[in-house]
Amino acid sequence: MSRKIVVGFDGSDASLRALDFAITRAQAQGDNLLIAHVLEWSPYSFLTPSEVEERHRRRNEELKRAESAILTPVVKRVEDAGIPVATSIRYGHIAETLCRIARDEQAAMIFIGRMGASGFASRIFGSVAATLAQVAPVPVVIVP
Repeated sequence: MSRKIVVGFDGSDASLRALDFAITRAQAQGDNLLIAHVLEWSPYSFLTPSEVEERHRRRNEELKRAESAILTPVVKRVEDAGIPVATSIRYGHIAETLCRIARDEQAAMIFIGRMGASGFASRIFGSVAATLAQVAPVPVVIVP
């Protein structure tokens, strides 16, 4: 029985390395991949109704743009490697949303690329990798 592996993907070099590593693992183990792209979104409760409507219109445009510019090109890469693949685009906090996707999809693992933030910034703001390593419901593979 094949497992489902979630790959957090944002189009960066780090996420491409994570995807490539996930592809090699999926080929070796017969797994399926779910490529997940999360757009940061903070709900503002103090917006006027017209501002909320405009924000939702922009949100839908961003989702379409992310699908065509970020996910569609890499889906072919995975399909060409002979691996079953699906995609998910969502809004929210990246680490929390990847955890939710992993739970909802009953994934076995999450693969992400390490962005390389170091020192002061990562100590103050944290990182997606550090958060996932602490709170993910499944093992997390952080690809350098």
